[in-house]
Amino acid sequence: MRAGRALAALAGGVATLVGLLVLAALLTARPGDPDLYPAPDAEGTVIALVSHGWHSGLVLPRAVLTGAGSGPALASIATRFRAYPEIEFGWGEARFYRATPTLAQFDLALALAALFTPGGRDGIVQVVGLERPARDSFPASDLVPLRVSKQGLARFLARLEASFRLVDGQPVAGGPGLYGPSLFYDGAGRFSYTNVCNHWAARLLNAAGLPVTPVLDTHPAGLLLDLRWRAGLVPLSPPTANLSKP
Repeated sequence: MRAGRALAALAGGVATLVGLLVLAALLTARPGDPDLYPAPDAEGTVIALVSHGWHSGLVLPRAVLTGAGSGPALASIATRFRAYPEIEFGWGEARFYRATPTLAQFDLALALAALFTPGGRDGIVQVVGLERPARDSFPASDLVPLRVSKQGLARFLARLEASFRLVDGQPVAGGPGLYGPSLFYDGAGRFSYTNVCNHWAARLLNAAGLPVTPVLDTHPAGLLLDLRWRAGLVPLSPPTANLSKP
């Protein structure tokens, strides 16, 4: 009898938790803007969400960084990374992001401090120059391409520009990034469990006109599910091995 009651109580608790999560997802869901997204087939710019398993980034052509909506931070980056046709941007908590190039370096104490420090912690932006297309640069990552309109891209760039802290009108470089030709820059905004890297990526996509659900977007897998569910976007297939080579 006691075991049955315990199981019933556990089932009730799980059901309540699931119900609260569903309610939170519905209450916090942000609508898309059909005037911005999807872009007409004949126009627009292809950008991509890259999910690295624990962290999400966004890839866009370097050539658009000086277009409408951009500012001094993106203009500086376009010049500094002028040798690379595509750029990946990622945002995160300064200490944890720098210390965690892969999950093998995961530090629980740093993660808890990043998530639960009252008032949040400083954010940073990683900028990576890509010599090859994103699919080839990140063969093991989930990649979701999407075409944004001219107006949607301008709003996306304005939100991306606002991710950088400026000093004397210029972004502040903070040393090499985690991989490839990359740099960290001082970021704007405070990192916490309510504002993680995947929320940042989702807000940028929402600025471009896509619908998003922040509760789902807390984890990269949830962000991928959200894009599939609300925008009909699916990750590209992994690169096919070239069987003609040993």
